[in-house]
Amino acid sequence: MSKNYKQISEEILEHIGGKDNVVSAAHCATRLRLVLKEDSTINISAIEAMPIVKGNFNNSGQFQIILGSGTVNEVYKEFIKLADISEGSKEELKKEADKKLNPLQKLIKSLADVFVPVLPILVAAGLLMGINNILTSQGLFIEGKSLIEAYPQFKDLAEMINTFANTGFAFLPIFLGFSATKAFGGNPYLGACIGALMIHGDLLNGYSYPAAVLEGTVPSWNILGFSILKVGYQGTVLPVLASSFVLAKTEKTLHKIIPSVLDNLLTPLFTVFITGLLTFVAIGPVMRIVGNGITAGLIGLIDTLGPIGGAIFGFFYAPIVITGMHHSFTAVETQLLADIATTGGSFIFPVAAMSNVAQGAAALAVILTLKNDNKMKGIASASGISALLGITEPAIFGVNLKLRYPFFGAMIGSAVSSAYIMLTKVLALAPGAAGLPGIISIRPDSMVNYIIGMVISMAVAVISTIMLAKFMNEKKQA
Repeated sequence: MSKNYKQISEEILEHIGGKDNVVSAAHCATRLRLVLKEDSTINISAIEAMPIVKGNFNNSGQFQIILGSGTVNEVYKEFIKLADISEGSKEELKKEADKKLNPLQKLIKSLADVFVPVLPILVAAGLLMGINNILTSQGLFIEGKSLIEAYPQFKDLAEMINTFANTGFAFLPIFLGFSATKAFGGNPYLGACIGALMIHGDLLNGYSYPAAVLEGTVPSWNILGFSILKVGYQGTVLPVLASSFVLAKTEKTLHKIIPSVLDNLLTPLFTVFITGLLTFVAIGPVMRIVGNGITAGLIGLIDTLGPIGGAIFGFFYAPIVITGMHHSFTAVETQLLADIATTGGSFIFPVAAMSNVAQGAAALAVILTLKNDNKMKGIASASGISALLGITEPAIFGVNLKLRYPFFGAMIGSAVSSAYIMLTKVLALAPGAAGLPGIISIRPDSMVNYIIGMVISMAVAVISTIMLAKFMNEKKQA
């Protein structure tokens, strides 16, 4: 049956307060994204009652309506005509939405803007490291031997893959310098320059710094009687973030005070020199200590709390996602992966995967708890499968939060499975699709326990959802 997209757009426009309430609009693959003047005018119940709507939620200053792939494109075309607004990009929409964020939300968004572009590098590097570990780990497939020991013809291939894998982590400060400086409003190429400076070959390798301290062989520059450590920042995240922030602010200030005729000549010169000097004198040493403290604290906390900490983290992970604060975990996870020689990997990704799979299983369990609501059953089946693959928004906002009991059922499933993976020390080598496909991001020696965790997550989420649904029905009938 053909759809009247103009009529659908008219209904949406009416339910969000009319065209005078629309600031900007854009769309992604499945969602109509709107920035509104007043969110209080939205008639949520009327929007949810529309047959074409699969869900809705408010996030990062945007009201988003889930319409589905293909449909959203047609609705968007009619919507912008009726709202009398120009076609906007997602970037323009984000700028408008940013104006509605509070300081904490802006900080979290800034972290996301820095790390999201860098994630593909970490994914590639981590997965390549996983392949290398599969080839070189003894006893994984052959008792007492690794694959390259059993098949020496693959030795050079393993060495090449290891080189590819290490590149992403070895040059991480350059990538972060570029991305962070761009996010902070500076010249990203100057940011990359500072990142490269922090891992320059003339510096003591950052990984060798602890041993050099014990041996008393840390090199330094002696400038006007001041000793400045000549140490690199390999395997760190916070130092380059802080330096990039200082660089962006320094560059903006210099643009204002240097005459335009000399701007292109002197601004880059002073920006790099001032930021570089501050990096090695103060920013780098201080942020290295802070970063090491955070890493050591997290590892110590997980080692101390173990399964209890995993259960708490897993239980609250989905509510944290709703607030958008999960983007702040990206900085911590990047630090864990950058210092993988010490940490062994990230515990955050496996917990995220347990939570996502639990949300998917709970959404699918809804099909068993509903009798006559065919629309919700259809949404639950499609969004549940999507969540199992790592995309949870349709399941969380379109089904689980709307009905409430599946969301709590999923939280219970996530808590139990996260406790198990913390007990068995499941770690990831890279970020990726936090769901069933996420197994390719997991350390080879953790894969079996990751699969067991997935089964626990789905089983507990389904059972909890069905039991909560039964309890809710009995409560209504009482």
